[in-house]
Amino acid sequence: MPVQKSHYEASLAEYSNHQAAIALLKQHRPYLEMIPSLRRPDESVITIPLPIVRLRKTVSEVPQAICLPCDVAILMCDPEWKIKTGAEILIFIHRPHEDFSDLLGRWRQTQIFLDQDYEWLMPPRHSHILSEGANTIYPLFVVFSETSERIQRGLIGAELPFVMQTSYLLLEEERREEEGLEARD
Repeated sequence: MPVQKSHYEASLAEYSNHQAAIALLKQHRPYLEMIPSLRRPDESVITIPLPIVRLRKTVSEVPQAICLPCDVAILMCDPEWKIKTGAEILIFIHRPHEDFSDLLGRWRQTQIFLDQDYEWLMPPRHSHILSEGANTIYPLFVVFSETSERIQRGLIGAELPFVMQTSYLLLEEERREEEGLEARD
C-alpha cells in the first residue's frame, strides 16, 4: 500500500509545531543535541513549514525569494541572545507517489539553493531574529511503514539519516477526521 496523502499532511502539520519537532529529533539523538536549551524549547527551536529563503546574490543581482523543496526547516536559536545559531535541520517527509530519486532530488536541490548567500523569511513571531544562512545544514528524512524498502535502502546507502513515522500519530489523525465527519452527518 503506498503512502497516503493524509499521512503526509498529518506529519507536515504535526512537525510544524516546535514541540513535535523536538519529539522527532529525539528519534535521532545527534540532532537533538544541537538544541541550545531543552529547558526553554519555545525560545530555542523555530519550525518553519514549507520554508522560504531569500537568495541574496542571484544572476540578476536582485534578491530572490524561493520556496525550498523540503517540508519543514528547524532552526536553532540562542534563547539568551535571540539569534539563530549555525545549525539548521531540514525535514523531508516522504510524499505520496515519490520514489527514491525524487526524495533524494529534493535534498540535492535544497543543497544547491543553500550553497548561496541566503536568509530565512521568518514567521511573524520570530521576525526580529537575525536569520542569516547557516554554517551547516542537516537533512532528516521521515518515512512511513508504507514507504518502499527501496527508499529506505537508498537512504542507508546514501548515508542519510531517517526516522520511521510512528503510526499512532497517523491513527490519531485519522480518528479525528472520522469523528469530524460523523459530527457533520
